[in-house]
Amino acid sequence: MQLSLPYKDYICFDIFHTYFFKIKNIHYVPQCFFMSLTLCVTQSLHTVNVNFPLLLCSSLSLTSSQPHTRARGVQLLSEVLQELEVLISFYENRLKDHHVVIPPVLQGLRALVRDPRNLLLAFQVAKNIIHRGYELGSFTEEMFEVTSCYFPIDFAPPPNDPHGITREELVVTLRDVLVGTPKFAEFLLPLIIEKLDSDVQSAKLDSLQTLTACVTGYEHKDLAEFLGGLWASLRREVFQTASEKIESASLAAVTALTSCLSRSVLKSDSEDSLHSFLELVLKGCKHHLCEPDLKLVWPSAKLLQAACSASNRAGHIITSAVMPLLTEQYHSRTESLFLAFRPSLCSMVFSALVETNASLQITAASVLTLLAQQTGLLLDSDIELAVDHLTRLLLTEDDDRVRSACVKHLLSSGRLLDVYVRISMFCLNLINVLIMTEVMDQDNNTVASEQSSHHALRQRCMAALAMASTQPSVVLESTPVLLEVLSSAHTGNVTRFSVAEVVLACHCLQKIAARAQDTEETGRCFHDVIIPRLLCLALQAALRGEQLLQLAGQTASRAVSLFLDGDVSFLPDNSFPSHLQLLKVGILSSQLVCLLMACVCTLPRSVEVPQIDRLLSQLEEMSCTCSHQLSYSSAAKCFAGLVNKRPQGDSLDRLIQGTMARVCSELDSTSSPLRSQAFTLMIWVAKALLLRYHPLITTLTDKLFSLLTDDHLGLLAADGFSLLMTDSVDILNRSCHADVRIMYRQRFFSENSPKLVQGFNAARQEKKPNYLKALSNIVEKLPKQVQVTELPALLSLLLEALSCPDQGVQLSTLSCLQPVLVDPPPALIQQLEALFSRLLALTSSPSMVSFTSFVLPFRARVLRALARPLDDRKRLVRQEAVQARAEWFLLGSPGGR
Repeated sequence: MQLSLPYKDYICFDIFHTYFFKIKNIHYVPQCFFMSLTLCVTQSLHTVNVNFPLLLCSSLSLTSSQPHTRARGVQLLSEVLQELEVLISFYENRLKDHHVVIPPVLQGLRALVRDPRNLLLAFQVAKNIIHRGYELGSFTEEMFEVTSCYFPIDFAPPPNDPHGITREELVVTLRDVLVGTPKFAEFLLPLIIEKLDSDVQSAKLDSLQTLTACVTGYEHKDLAEFLGGLWASLRREVFQTASEKIESASLAAVTALTSCLSRSVLKSDSEDSLHSFLELVLKGCKHHLCEPDLKLVWPSAKLLQAACSASNRAGHIITSAVMPLLTEQYHSRTESLFLAFRPSLCSMVFSALVETNASLQITAASVLTLLAQQTGLLLDSDIELAVDHLTRLLLTEDDDRVRSACVKHLLSSGRLLDVYVRISMFCLNLINVLIMTEVMDQDNNTVASEQSSHHALRQRCMAALAMASTQPSVVLESTPVLLEVLSSAHTGNVTRFSVAEVVLACHCLQKIAARAQDTEETGRCFHDVIIPRLLCLALQAALRGEQLLQLAGQTASRAVSLFLDGDVSFLPDNSFPSHLQLLKVGILSSQLVCLLMACVCTLPRSVEVPQIDRLLSQLEEMSCTCSHQLSYSSAAKCFAGLVNKRPQGDSLDRLIQGTMARVCSELDSTSSPLRSQAFTLMIWVAKALLLRYHPLITTLTDKLFSLLTDDHLGLLAADGFSLLMTDSVDILNRSCHADVRIMYRQRFFSENSPKLVQGFNAARQEKKPNYLKALSNIVEKLPKQVQVTELPALLSLLLEALSCPDQGVQLSTLSCLQPVLVDPPPALIQQLEALFSRLLALTSSPSMVSFTSFVLPFRARVLRALARPLDDRKRLVRQEAVQARAEWFLLGSPGGR
């Protein structure tokens, strides 16, 4: 049946009136009914096909005066409810009906419980009715009463609630209903005033937030009758509340009320509600600004500020009334309330500053700042003594918190007192300390520990000096001292200032430039003094840097001549035999090749090593023929360090190819006694080329892969991958000026991981562990984010690595898997059974770790497996097993992880 809008409206409100308004005591409403009703109220203004006769018939049956007719209506509704499995308490009142109605009511109750979804749905229906513009007419008060009876919402979701209905969701939906129309104002505002008297904090907060929300759509005529009651409640909450949330919500409501009254359009015969409301505000707050008791000054000021910020007109009214009063107070009350207690207060604070308790010192410094803010309270002698105390703590106290508090309070109090005298005095004290400790350090009798203490003291002075240097007069005094510290780096006199102090001086000058006041005097100081001095120092450093490079080249030349030709003429003691052969294989002095490495492999790449070709030839010979491990290892590292820095070109390529031919000749001969030496040279040259992305690195890595199946060098080759991926401490690093490209590990992994997989699949069973160890060594050194991305593709090999008997492989593999286990990818989830089988096999190994963040189906199995290592003879194994088992016991338990 097709109905026009007016008849639809009539039926909707009739049904809503029957099922909702007339049943005041129920908490939930039949879901099937609201599904039908929502269909009605949410349609557009066009006509729709709805089965309204059925709804109307149901409505008439339930309200019939004949008991049997009402019974049939309830019977029909019960059957519908059973089909839809709804939750309802509608039948509560029907139990009081005629006895013939009771049986079908009981039949319906059997299918029903208490569910807040129905209440939420009811609020949504009411919201739709209001927000879609339906005329409530005579139903206005009833609509408000039937919804407001739930205000404020007092609902706590039951444990393990499957529906997820929260109190906040109900609060917001009900609030949308109550604030949806200004026609509710005459009912809502008295209700809010009533609820603000509640002792329940959540009810107060909900009422205040609802008030703030509703007045945004009200006009002055909606509020005029209730302004007095609202103001009394809001004022009480700000003056007496112990909750910051309540106070903030009350102030927000004051602002919203004032804003609403400010934007209302007034007629010639209407009362100015804004002026009336602000009179209440001023009457309740203004007199507190004049009282000697400061207890109510702050809440009064907050209320005045909240109203003042609502609009320009409100700000003008409040400012005009308050500013003359504040001005008069300022001029008439110059005395401090604490003046009579000044001596005892100062004595107490100064006494606390000399205590050893850090918290007491910090509190005393804060109290001292507050006393300094009281105009006319502290005498000049008090100020000077306060400066002395805080400066002493700043310079001598080891606790960083105390020093930070001293600087903070010195600066904050200085801004309120005589800034120039106060901070200048402070800076002069620091400068005197800097000069004094410099003289002390120059004393030859000063022990090292005392010098270290002086250096720390000067660093504190400089840091404090930079923080205090904000005024131009202070900048003129402090910057010359810092420039003097910086200049000491160029004098060569290391007894004056340490390198850390020189670096700190640069940072301090930078802080002064950022924090100093931008005045003409400050600008002239920087442009005429500081910047020219810094440029001068930088130029001197650059020229001295070239001189240092020349000295480095001279040192390298002397070292090469010593080791190649035995030239000892530059040594201070010439009692050595002539024509030494330090690189000759078989002599004890060949171990000194590590000194040659330190001299020539740490030079900048711009420094040319003399006789480089001859030196490389000698180092290669020693690397491949010497039997002493330290000698041939140092020679190989020195050779690699020089190769890494050689310019790209044919000369370098011929050198590498010649070295590889010799190395491969030794490695391919299984009977050669020099295979370990050849392998050591190859792996270090490979590292030198890998760091700089040299194209010939592929030749060396392919040879390294082939050695994984070698009977004697297989494990050594697997360990060689760790050397390739690990930062070297003494050579081939950035501090030695090596040519190190970014992301070389990622590049090596992406280019060679497929080769490892192919080699593993093709290798004999007894050689597979070598591939697993090599893979583990590579993956372990990759950045964590790269591991997470790349590991799924290598998961099958990593699972195999967990079965490797080598404990080093187990540990590195577990460390590789750990970041992936936090958020397992699909590939790992599919391998859970295989993973847990291998992890459980490790429970008796010292490399055991606990993986408790996985799935519950393995819990019982893991606990059984972890019971065995509890009796292990190794204490570490037992300790790890106890910890792991405890973690797994908690897994899945209430309160557990």
